[in-house]
Amino acid sequence: MIEIKQDWAPVPLRVIVGIGFIFHGSIKLFTTSGHEIFQRLLQEIGIPLSTFFSWFIGALEFFGGIAILIGAFISLTSILLIINMLVAMFTVNLPNGFDVMNVTVLVEAGPKFGIPGFEINLLYIASMLTLIILGSGKCSIDDLLKKKPEDKDTA
Repeated sequence: MIEIKQDWAPVPLRVIVGIGFIFHGSIKLFTTSGHEIFQRLLQEIGIPLSTFFSWFIGALEFFGGIAILIGAFISLTSILLIINMLVAMFTVNLPNGFDVMNVTVLVEAGPKFGIPGFEINLLYIASMLTLIILGSGKCSIDDLLKKKPEDKDTA
């Protein structure tokens, strides 16, 4: 049986969470329709400076996702993304209940989905809390930065 080391446990979590944030951030940053829809959503829920925050949140998710993926500054990045998820949860997702699969109507072509509930927010928050507790693990920038060069024998 292969023994899995605790140092490797955060790696698949970093990859999945990082890709998720990169995906969502890239839609907000790099697609006109995605950015406009997100900015309008922020405006409709009463977020002040919606234009600024639409760019800021997109950048936070995209570059924060990259940082999570490569394991760079994992605690700071995770804290910022947890705050992002909490704001999203309390302003957008909470009124829609728990379930991520918010089916609003069933039509002949299949189900139509509304805004998801807060389940996905909690999953992201739990994942990032786990990364804060365990650290970024192997194959990460944080791991490379904490390694010290071995002292050379001069005898």
